Amino acid sequence: MGTTKERIQEVISNHDIVRSYDRYGDGQHNDQIAKLMAGLYLTLRGTPIMYYGEEIGMTTTPPTRKEDVKDPIGQRGWPKEKGRDGERTPMQWDGSDNAGFTKGKPWLPVPPTYMTHNVEVESKDPNSVLEFYKQVLALRHTNRALLDGNYTAINESDPNVLSYLRIYKDEAVVVVLNMSGSPQKVALDLKAHGFSGAKNLIASGKTSIRGAVISLDPFAVFIGQLNR
Repeated sequence: MGTTKERIQEVISNHDIVRSYDRYGDGQHNDQIAKLMAGLYLTLRGTPIMYYGEEIGMTTTPPTRKEDVKDPIGQRGWPKEKGRDGERTPMQWDGSDNAGFTKGKPWLPVPPTYMTHNVEVESKDPNSVLEFYKQVLALRHTNRALLDGNYTAINESDPNVLSYLRIYKDEAVVVVLNMSGSPQKVALDLKAHGFSGAKNLIASGKTSIRGAVISLDPFAVFIGQLNR
């Protein structure tokens, strides 16, 4: 993360490093982990900076032949160093030729995942990575606690679940993130902070809540509104 004098910038990807979908993914729950990362950095204080394609789960796709390499680093270091082309492939808009990016020949090839991970397909799937990003971003733009609230960590002894509050005056949001590949149940310590149960705002997976007890699927996200 970089810092400015007054604001923090939240970044999980850029054009020089392996895409977050691959860097954090485990090969089995990649879509769930992509949602988890969105739930994390879009609910923290500061300014989130999204690298294109994060919101649909684009993958890193390095070139397989030296003649396809465009990045000078890859051209000089091939084959040990393949360069940064793999994280700079065309944006995947739909399932048409070249993922709808161009009717001509793109500078870099389109990854084969464009058929399943593109804007058109994911816009029609309420459980897609893209739709989850849309939900969290819409909440962030309208919820005062997420806009201007302070950060307070809770349940800090839990080794698997990261939980925190965003509090603005009498408004508060709780964020609960299962950072593990197994189901988890967490009893939130809300009374110590002057709050009672939480109302579900956004959740991924088969998340359920009873009072202050939340059950989470592997790598699931729960964002809830708190009451005094």
